[in-house]
Amino acid sequence: MAVDKRGRKLPKGIRQRSEGFEGRFMYQGKSYLVHGKTITETQKLITELKYKLEHGIYVTKEKITLDEWFTTWLEEYKKNRVKLGTYTNYEKYYKSIIKNRLGSRQLSEIRGEHIQKLYNELVKEGYALSSIKIVSAVLNGCLQQAMRNGLIERNPVRLAELPRQMGKKKERIAMTKEQQDLFMEYAKESYLYHFFAVMLQTGMRKGEMQGLKYSDIDKKQNVIHVQRTLKYIEGQGYIEDAPKTRTSTRDIPLTAAVAEHIEVQRKYWNFKVVNMNQYLFCNEEGGPISRERIQAEIDRTVKRIREAGHDFPRITSHVFRHTFATRAIEAGMPPQVLKTILGHSSLAMTMDLYSHVLPDTKAEEMQKIAIMF
Repeated sequence: MAVDKRGRKLPKGIRQRSEGFEGRFMYQGKSYLVHGKTITETQKLITELKYKLEHGIYVTKEKITLDEWFTTWLEEYKKNRVKLGTYTNYEKYYKSIIKNRLGSRQLSEIRGEHIQKLYNELVKEGYALSSIKIVSAVLNGCLQQAMRNGLIERNPVRLAELPRQMGKKKERIAMTKEQQDLFMEYAKESYLYHFFAVMLQTGMRKGEMQGLKYSDIDKKQNVIHVQRTLKYIEGQGYIEDAPKTRTSTRDIPLTAAVAEHIEVQRKYWNFKVVNMNQYLFCNEEGGPISRERIQAEIDRTVKRIREAGHDFPRITSHVFRHTFATRAIEAGMPPQVLKTILGHSSLAMTMDLYSHVLPDTKAEEMQKIAIMF
């Protein structure tokens, strides 16, 4: 039985090398090797490799392509670890952007310059930096696991550099108080009037609003339980998924104004029987409201405003969330409280909103300080 550098006995099939440990085992008459930094890691790699061999999903290091490995990585390492929405996003970005460019290459052939060329091509084709970052994250996760499994010596994604932000960073848009009042006035005839009002007064994301159910309105605790989001998946329609981040599962205080909008919404479609598991904001049949219908109603309202002679920008549903945050900041809501209500994963995200809103009032604040001198 092998021993380590201190003379301690090692598990069967494991021996210590100059850097880490080596695991060796036989399967159907053929020898296999894995390498780990610790004994525990090496044993885990042996178990994983045996599983792949037994289930016919192992491909030799010399022959495996990115396509083959991506399928294994997605199914074995990601399917039960990430949200369904994240899983489908990985799949979508791989199939639409990565597959045709790198999918047929063997893992051992992919070098840093190939990843860099991919980034450069995407820039030329007009892809947003945010999309290129997602492509990079998918490739990095996939190839990092390949390196851990001993399929490649190093991760080529680490050798490439993401492009710089070209031009101005996209500015967050929030309605002014006047625009907010104007929109809600002209939205009164819309069947989504209460949807807009609740979104504007809670800062909830569009998907969270779509997934809100009667059972989420807790009048005893006087809160709205945000527990899910609706996500559209091609070929499946709308599915319920966990909220965007861990901190997105949250309770939002139920104000009297929001409670009134919800109560009116309960009666809007005149359903004979209302199931507590039914979506609060739904279509005529009680099904999910599509993102297209939401945007169409926003566009119709803006059109009515413009036809009445007012200048008004085109907005999306996300503007309501930024508008809520802006009003909260203007009212003096502490950052930590706003972070909790919005469900941000970090305080830095909330402070970024403050840096966007507060410059508008800096002259006024400077005047307050000036009287002290």
